Amino acid sequence: MKVVIADKSHVKFAEIICETIASSAAIRGTGIARRSPEYIATKMENGNAVIALDQGNFAGFCYIEKWGHGKFVANSGLIVHPDYRGIGLAKLIKHKVFEHSRAKFPDAKIFSITTGSAVMKMNSDLGYKPVVFSELTDDQTFWDGCQTCKNYDVLTRTNRKMCLCTGMLYDPHAKDKDIKPIKNSVFARLKRIKRALFLKSEKNNDSGQTNNDTN
Repeated sequence: MKVVIADKSHVKFAEIICETIASSAAIRGTGIARRSPEYIATKMENGNAVIALDQGNFAGFCYIEKWGHGKFVANSGLIVHPDYRGIGLAKLIKHKVFEHSRAKFPDAKIFSITTGSAVMKMNSDLGYKPVVFSELTDDQTFWDGCQTCKNYDVLTRTNRKMCLCTGMLYDPHAKDKDIKPIKNSVFARLKRIKRALFLKSEKNNDSGQTNNDTN
């Protein structure tokens, strides 16, 4: 197994990468910003992606996006092919793309928004900390990408202050570098609380709409 910085020689995997990301999102019932094979290919050609290969077979992938004129970067589209899940490959890819992001964009803040407690734990181990959305990029193009998520109404309902996703940020210039990693159970509990909170809100909204229609 090799985890390497992708280049133009890996463009042939762009189609299967997009298919794997889409099918994974559908199975989990989560939204994700849709990307075309052409978009993924451009990331590879620009050296802004990491790919995992097993004897020439696609195993995993993640790419880098720049926001706010390079003040922020995000490691997006982290995916592991079903045949290679459960062996710790996601963590290897996450570490590789994080190191590559820091080397290529040393002054940029690295951020993530995710509903996955496993990804939150990996972020925490790398030095990310949970933050409110206002500490993330204000680049409208990034937030427009959330429109393909089924929870987009939650984001708009809260005026982009919070959603089912949790925002996390790594600041290379932060003074406190000794932040202790957060336990996975904490992230799982946070995810349950958010889901319960917003599902309750949706039920109340539905109830109110029914009453209005009846009256």
